[in-house]
Amino acid sequence: MMSDASPWDEIAVPGLDYNVRLVAAKTPVPCFWGRDTTGRYLFILELPGDHTAQFDQNRVASHGIRVDLREGDSAAVQQLVITLEQQVDRDLFEGLCQTLISALAVATDPVSALAVAIAHIRRWKTFLSGRGGHRLSPDEVRGLFAELTYLTQLIADLKSEKEAMSAWLGPDRSHQDFIFRNTAVEIKSLSGAERSTVRISSEDQLESVSASLFLRIYRLTNLPESARAASLNGIVDAIQHSLTDADAVEDFERKLISYRYAPMPEYDEPLLVVTDVRTYRVAEGFPRLIRSALPDGVKKVGYEIELEALAPFECENNSILGSADGTDS
Repeated sequence: MMSDASPWDEIAVPGLDYNVRLVAAKTPVPCFWGRDTTGRYLFILELPGDHTAQFDQNRVASHGIRVDLREGDSAAVQQLVITLEQQVDRDLFEGLCQTLISALAVATDPVSALAVAIAHIRRWKTFLSGRGGHRLSPDEVRGLFAELTYLTQLIADLKSEKEAMSAWLGPDRSHQDFIFRNTAVEIKSLSGAERSTVRISSEDQLESVSASLFLRIYRLTNLPESARAASLNGIVDAIQHSLTDADAVEDFERKLISYRYAPMPEYDEPLLVVTDVRTYRVAEGFPRLIRSALPDGVKKVGYEIELEALAPFECENNSILGSADGTDS
C-alpha cells in the first residue's frame, strides 16, 4: 500500500546533473530514485556494458515521461534514465516504478533488465496519456478484486502460474472470466450492502461451450480494521511478488492493462475482506437468459437473478477443480 511518503522526499535538488538514492529492493541491476537540477523525478537503471544497439532498436516514446540512455560514471556502465515530465503525476509514476521493480525480479542480467524496462515503458503509455477517464469505478474495483481473488486460488489449485494466467480471460472480454480444462467460471462480486440479487450483464455470460460452467459469487465487505483486509493495489502487489515464471508475469501485466488498471493511490482503498463465497453449477433449470433461447430480434440482455433462486444449484467450492480434473461427477 502506498503512503504519503515518497522515495524522492529525501533527495535534494542538485546544482549539477542529478542526485540519487539506491532502491532498497534487491534487483538484478542497481536501481535508483533520483532528482535532476529542475527537481524532476527520475528512476534510473545502472546497466554494465554497452546497450546502445538494444536501446535504439527498441526505442519508445511515451507522453509524460522521457527515456534516455546515458553514459555512467565509467565507460563500462550505461544508465537508463526515466524522467517524469510533470510533477502532478508523481504518485502514479511511483506506482509504475514500483511495478517495474517487482517485474525486474525475473531478469537475470543487464540485457534482460533493459528488455523488461522497455516493455514496461511501452505499457505506461496507457496510463500517462489521457488517463483522466481511466479510473476504475467502485464496481469495477470490486469486480477486478474478485477475479484476482479467484486467480490466486487457481494458481494454487492448478500448481501452474502459466496455466492459471492463460485461463484468466476476463480482461480479454471473454464471455466467462476463466476457462480451463473444458471448465468455465463466471466471477461476480457483491458488496456488503447488496443482499438479494446478482447482476448478469449479457445473454452470453451463463452459456458456454465448455463441458462445465460455474458461477462463483464473492461477497466483499469494506473492513479496514481487519487484519485480513486488502486493497486492489495490495492484492495486485501480492500476486506480482508471488509469480516466478517470466511468461506469467508478462501475461499478468498485459491483462491488468487491458482492465485499465494502474497502481494509483486511489486504489489503496477500500480495504476489502471476502466475507462469503458461494459456488453454483449452471445446469438444466438454472435461472438464466441465454442467446440460444432469446426471441428473434432480442439482444444485449442484462438482468438480475435472485440469490434465493440459485440455492438448488449450489455446490461445494472445490467442485470447480473437481470438474476440471474429471473427479467430480
